[in-house]
Amino acid sequence: MAEAFSSRTRTELLQALNNQSFDVLIIGGGITGAGIALDATTRGMRTVLVEMQDFAAGTSSRSTKLVHGGLRYLKQLEVKMVAEVGKERAVVYENGPHVTTPEWMLLPFHKGGTFGALSTSLGLMLYDFLAGVKRSERRTMLNVDETLRRVPLVKRDGLKGSGVYVEYRTDDARLTIEVMKEAVSRGAKAMNYAKVEQFIYKDRKVVGVKVKDVVGGGEYDIYANKIVNAAGPWVDTLRELDKSKTRKHLQLTKGVHLVIDQSRFPLKQAVYFDTPDGRMVFAIPRDGKAYVGTTDTVYKGDAVNPRMTSADRAYIIDAINYMFPTVGITDQDVESSWAGLRPLIFEEGKSASEISRKDEIWESDSGLITIAGGKLTGYRKMAEMVVDRLDELFKKEGVTRFTGCITKPMPISGGDVGGPGQFPAYIQRKAAEGVKHGFHKEQAEMLARKYGSNIDRVYELVKQYEEKGVKSDLPKDVLAMILYALEAEMTVKPADFFIRRTGKLLFDIAWVRQYKASVIDFMAEYLGWSEEQKNTYSEELEKYLHDAVIPAE
Repeated sequence: MAEAFSSRTRTELLQALNNQSFDVLIIGGGITGAGIALDATTRGMRTVLVEMQDFAAGTSSRSTKLVHGGLRYLKQLEVKMVAEVGKERAVVYENGPHVTTPEWMLLPFHKGGTFGALSTSLGLMLYDFLAGVKRSERRTMLNVDETLRRVPLVKRDGLKGSGVYVEYRTDDARLTIEVMKEAVSRGAKAMNYAKVEQFIYKDRKVVGVKVKDVVGGGEYDIYANKIVNAAGPWVDTLRELDKSKTRKHLQLTKGVHLVIDQSRFPLKQAVYFDTPDGRMVFAIPRDGKAYVGTTDTVYKGDAVNPRMTSADRAYIIDAINYMFPTVGITDQDVESSWAGLRPLIFEEGKSASEISRKDEIWESDSGLITIAGGKLTGYRKMAEMVVDRLDELFKKEGVTRFTGCITKPMPISGGDVGGPGQFPAYIQRKAAEGVKHGFHKEQAEMLARKYGSNIDRVYELVKQYEEKGVKSDLPKDVLAMILYALEAEMTVKPADFFIRRTGKLLFDIAWVRQYKASVIDFMAEYLGWSEEQKNTYSEELEKYLHDAVIPAE
């Protein structure tokens, strides 16, 4: 498993794909592509996936980091989507408790606000019903005093009470990578920094792709019976390459989040609240920080590097100070930020916030299959729908060897811990083992929580490294994370590690500044970088650090 997803063997793995033929080739290594790869490979389809950046580098590492059913979509009468996506929340949690955590969400209502007591109560009751929420997690209604006990910072003027219901918090990038690793462990091939430059056709049908290794510079031809375009914000770029872009196309909208230290915004309870312009925004505590978002504006800029602007920052700060008037947040309190793009299906005359989050499959005359739209929470169902369609197409060609979908009860990589109920005991057991390996108890608990059932491999890699007698100036827990990221998670660049494998650039930017030099030195030696490569990757990380704090104008 590690060999098939190791940074050190990445080039050989890519070279081995040259002129190979597969049943399915997926373009796009976000959560949608990863889900399709897992579903396809577990049905017996020979599967390969290519991603032009790092896995999850686009939308799938830049979301609100919630596996949520979309309460606000009830207002738009998207009942079917709320029912389907709501039920999937529990499936995602069951299959990956190490990357998903129940989060009680408080929805305050004020005089003249979007929701009142009755509409909140009915809306949450309907939400619980549609999403099949278990009894222990169903909504409760709180009066003013109970609301202020939970969130003393909330605006008191006009407060009438609140509803409390459960969402699920996730690490979106790690969820994506764990799904990808599970697909690879079951036979799929997956490659990051492998960009599709053009399609290969035979008799006007798409039969393959020409792929460029963005890191190493090689070019490779990969063939497949079916090609799936799951490129998120770039699906239209690929459809243009295929000359099949139609009137149905994407509308990209941008969502920005700000991260503030708890010392300035001491939020202990997640809150979903009204903004002055009638939108809804999340404020969520996480690891000593509070993060708040999101915006929703039409975006036409660089899809690879969307950034927070001064206007985005001002909008979110105004929203915080409106709902939490005593905190007085200013620009200087923003420690970090991220901006992501939603690849929504264009709807004439609708504002960014009104466009549906539904998904659709489009098929071109060449046979290119595009999956557009959708939400993080519904990734597994979306994948099932796509692979069901692939299976139909194969059957029309007389190919009947593939089985049905089996991903619903299947733990993802790291998720084989006996279910969410057993996970706390699992962490304690593995933390005790970690202490025997020389970790501090807190370090071992953090690692066990982060890596779940992959923790034994993490411990094993550190032991192997230390047995070689090599000295590292990295603390043992940081050494464990970088070793595992390189050997089992195809981490190519420092930015991959600091943003998507650990999330530290988002939620602990000081940690990145503390360890960046040592981690880059370690990676350079481990992967045999030239001085030029080392400088390039260091500069790239510095740009990400700058962009997380300084707004684009």
